[in-house]
Amino acid sequence: MKVRELLEGWRDVSAGRRATKELCAPLPLYDLARLMALAELYPGRSQAALLTDLLSAALDEVAAAFPYVQGGKVVAEDDYGDPLYEDAGVTPRFLTLTQKYLSVLETETETETETETETGKGDVSSVK
Repeated sequence: MKVRELLEGWRDVSAGRRATKELCAPLPLYDLARLMALAELYPGRSQAALLTDLLSAALDEVAAAFPYVQGGKVVAEDDYGDPLYEDAGVTPRFLTLTQKYLSVLETETETETETETETGKGDVSSVK
């Protein structure tokens, strides 16, 4: 997602739900002030939602900016029959590690959800 797409999406106050984990990180005061300014400009979004969106967009741009390094293995051919070589740069490793950690996090989340359901913490009917 590009930052421009974020700005367009922030005008829409309905935010999609997605599984999350909390991460606490210190912010430089200038960046926190800019985040607070964005929250005031887009009152339908919380600071946490804005920060999550910004981080997601930045990570997408980082992944897209990794340089392609031509490997020795031909993995496909283009429309003209020219060989396309594997990427020997950091992109494949980044994508593999991302999937590895996503799988771990999803498993943890499923386990936590099952535990909450078994103990009644996730059950709305147990709230008085």
